Amino acid sequence: MTDKSDAAARLLGDRAHRDVPLGPLTTYRVGGHAAVLVELNTDDDVRAVALAVGETGVPVLMVGRGSNLLVADSGFPGLAVTLGGVFAELELAATRVRAGGAMSLPVLARRTAAAGLTGLEWAVGVPGSVGGAVRMNAGGHGSDVSGTLVSARIVDLTTGDDGEVTSDRLALGYRRSAVRSHDLVLHATFRLDTGDRATSEAQIAEIVRWRRENQPGGSNAGSVFTNPPGDSAGRLIDAAGLKGHRVGSAHVSPKHANFFQADEGGSADDVVTLIEEVQRLVEERMGVRLEPELRLVGFQGGDGRP
Repeated sequence: MTDKSDAAARLLGDRAHRDVPLGPLTTYRVGGHAAVLVELNTDDDVRAVALAVGETGVPVLMVGRGSNLLVADSGFPGLAVTLGGVFAELELAATRVRAGGAMSLPVLARRTAAAGLTGLEWAVGVPGSVGGAVRMNAGGHGSDVSGTLVSARIVDLTTGDDGEVTSDRLALGYRRSAVRSHDLVLHATFRLDTGDRATSEAQIAEIVRWRRENQPGGSNAGSVFTNPPGDSAGRLIDAAGLKGHRVGSAHVSPKHANFFQADEGGSADDVVTLIEEVQRLVEERMGVRLEPELRLVGFQGGDGRP
């Protein structure tokens, strides 16, 4: 534990949990420990963390549902943050929907469909949180967050600045936004259309069926690389002959080449080595350099991106 993380833990008191394994909080289920972890359930919790971060300068990691996150085996020496409590709630008002940053996207998709609203059916196929979805403009099946997002409440944990930010100020693009690593999305407001419950639920069922047939289960984080313009990362990895390619306890899925699997009890460092090797071999064999979609934390090179 560093001096900064120790100081932050002391300021946070009972809210802080020391030396917490992060692997179980991610869909890869591998990786090291956080020096300190805190769950934010109320606005008071948010203010307390912003004060601790502002006073100590401790590095911050937003964990969310861990579906797009890989933490090095050496761990994260700062303050990891998860959301719960009031930030997992959903409010429906006609066609406007306010979802807490901690709410899972599949739950959001099913609950809005059950309310007779359409526009978020695609979200059933993305195993992340609302907050993480805003940060990376998550999407699938021809849609993404930018299509329905009105605004998001965002707190800068380094300054305590807290406000509603409209979608046009978030620079939403393909798997990117202006939300920074120290920004926390507490809730997001969407504008949906009035639809038909049965139609939306049938669409959701079809997305779930397609995913089961075409994507692997187990310990992975979905797509590893973003799709290059006019092509797909999975096709390029497959064409490079890398389906099933293994490095230690990690391998490229034989079912979908842009999904990398971690063995039970495996190593996050093996996963990132596999990412780097696939990136290099695809560039050598196919002439295209793939860029990771995952957030890689604690690896060599700062944020860990190969």
